[in-house]
Amino acid sequence: MLTGHGVSHTGNVRKMNEDAFQVDLDLGLFIVADGMGGHNAGEVASGLTVEAVHAFMVRSRSGEDVTWPYGVDRQLSFDANRLRTAFKLANRRVFRAAETRDEYTGMGTTAVAVHVDDETMVLAAVGDSRIYSCVDGKLEQLTTDDSWVQSITKDDPNAIADVAKHPMRHVLTKVIGARDEVDVEIIERRTRVDETLLLCSDGLHGELSDVEIAITLDGDTGTPQLAERLVEAVLARPARDNVTAVVIRSAGHP
Repeated sequence: MLTGHGVSHTGNVRKMNEDAFQVDLDLGLFIVADGMGGHNAGEVASGLTVEAVHAFMVRSRSGEDVTWPYGVDRQLSFDANRLRTAFKLANRRVFRAAETRDEYTGMGTTAVAVHVDDETMVLAAVGDSRIYSCVDGKLEQLTTDDSWVQSITKDDPNAIADVAKHPMRHVLTKVIGARDEVDVEIIERRTRVDETLLLCSDGLHGELSDVEIAITLDGDTGTPQLAERLVEAVLARPARDNVTAVVIRSAGHP
């Protein structure tokens, strides 16, 4: 049995929540998007992305009468191609929407998604929202941040002495909606019954350490309680950004 729950909060400083998320247990689809841009453009970008990804995954579920405007990657499974295409369609939708109104110029969003189908799952990511795996109290980041810091420290983890204070720590190298095309990180893996997955915006992983996240996810409770505890832990800090957590578990957990 698949369980999942999401919680999102504006945080302690921001007046608007530009994060968006989707939990669709029937479809086995989970999405988190973290928007950016002036006025309410970030909220628009994240909302459009979640809506577009979900809509295509619903439409392509049967595999019949599906068009593939970005072609098919024969190295990927059917579901992986579905999620890849869904992200690319979302990128096109946000990019085009940004051209319709001056206040939307430059808007974009990060996004991560997980699609679970029995024994397999597909992960997709653009930006610095993350997907984590927690097994037996050990936390592993499954996705790679599309950030300037990640590009610099990829080959040399010590290239930047203090990442937390670096002026370019929040600069992203890739987001949905910034350009007319986007490369999507796609990961295919087997579903584990002893595993807990976390999808989150940087408002969460920027406040909590890996140890704190792992301790919370290792709790012997259901996904609603785990998601709520993670967000509550962030809100006990400065929480200068919006924060979103979506927690997923397969059979074998509470």
